[in-house]
Amino acid sequence: MALSKFLQSRVGDAKELVGELGKKFEYVSVLGSDVKSLNVRATKRISNISDGSDADRGFVVKLSSGNAFFEYSLDDITGDKRELAKKIASELALPKELQDSEISSKPIEDEPLEKAFERETDVDDYSPRELLDACATLKDKLLEMSDKIVNATALIRTLDVSKLFVSKNRTLTQRYAWVNGYILAAYKDFSRLVNVREGANGHMMKNVLEELSEKLEKAVDKAAHLVTAKPIEPGLYDVITDPSITGLLAHEAFGHGVEMDMFVKDRALAKHCIGTQVASPICNMHDGAAATLSVASYFFDDDGVLAHDTLIIKDGILLRGISDLESASQLGSEPTGNGRRESHKRKAYTRMTNTFFESGESALEEMIASVKHGYMIFETNNGMEDPKNWQIQCVAEYGREIIDGKLTDNYVSPVVMSGYVPDVLKSISMISKDFDVEGAGMCGKGHKEWVRVSDGGPALKLKVKLG
Repeated sequence: MALSKFLQSRVGDAKELVGELGKKFEYVSVLGSDVKSLNVRATKRISNISDGSDADRGFVVKLSSGNAFFEYSLDDITGDKRELAKKIASELALPKELQDSEISSKPIEDEPLEKAFERETDVDDYSPRELLDACATLKDKLLEMSDKIVNATALIRTLDVSKLFVSKNRTLTQRYAWVNGYILAAYKDFSRLVNVREGANGHMMKNVLEELSEKLEKAVDKAAHLVTAKPIEPGLYDVITDPSITGLLAHEAFGHGVEMDMFVKDRALAKHCIGTQVASPICNMHDGAAATLSVASYFFDDDGVLAHDTLIIKDGILLRGISDLESASQLGSEPTGNGRRESHKRKAYTRMTNTFFESGESALEEMIASVKHGYMIFETNNGMEDPKNWQIQCVAEYGREIIDGKLTDNYVSPVVMSGYVPDVLKSISMISKDFDVEGAGMCGKGHKEWVRVSDGGPALKLKVKLG
């Protein structure tokens, strides 16, 4: 699975452009992106194949004068490089009043490295037509399982990423792919309609299709329970989180709050809590493209920094945040490989990748047995975070009541978990040996700048407000 032919043909152009711009700027890099994304969907009435929202092709030039960063995007870099460099430099010239406000920053390290990264995948072995047929088969099987299913959908999303990074001393390429698969059912009974989903993801299409087929019965069983689910009575409960909700908690509690471009702007309370206890002593939390294998696992980020596994919380102590090249330079720290952009047309920001809690030492059965009355909550719906004040709100699709240490079939839905981050994380008393990371989500920076992310971990036992 080699680098795309388009980017292969532009390596020389990128090196030449870096050389021309390097005559004027202290640091220059060129990032080339060629990202293909496909959505294949089959429903009861409609089937379609379309490009995904991740599709992208183009280049972005990143430059530093030593005190200021500049970015310039363009669709292609062929042609006269001397004229192109002159055009870029002239358009990035700062007026005098802005030059006076430039700040000093740490020099950018550009250690020599030439490497091509590739990850095994079988995505190229499946044509769009074959994927559509596979979705249609899954949809038909789901419809046949119950006459109470009024609509069924099977969806496959593929992501095929080729990227080229060139600086004065570096030439890096990477090619990798990811597959997200979903089955969704609209189930009607007792004059009530509920929607349920099951998913599978991975870098091998064959495995995703097999896993989706194995989850059809689970989807129908879940729907039959959710159609009778009741609202939860608000209160403070002992709660067990499944890996999906554990990941949502990690993402919202110490996701945006430890993105260090927020530190530069003094918009995150975490900036002032480095080195302090913010969670239970049994808690360890990571983020990083190299931390696990999921949809946000790449070999180098959009700043050309190699992927990291960053330990954010160790034994309940907040050690550090995550950063892109620019924020690390301004803060005088080392970048953690978290510089990501929505597309070549958008700025690079510090962004989460794979965010998760480490496994613990408890068995899930032991954790459930320790709860006199509470809930186990499942499946991420959505979440919100206020990095400035450290308040979070996490929404789960449903919960199951625990009574006298037994997990019952008393379902509640939806379930909202909320609180002050340190209070929530310090209440964690047990962590399971299990571990799972789900790579099905996307995350925005505020209301925009969407990138793929994953999160997860083990099951957690904590005390938190539910409503």
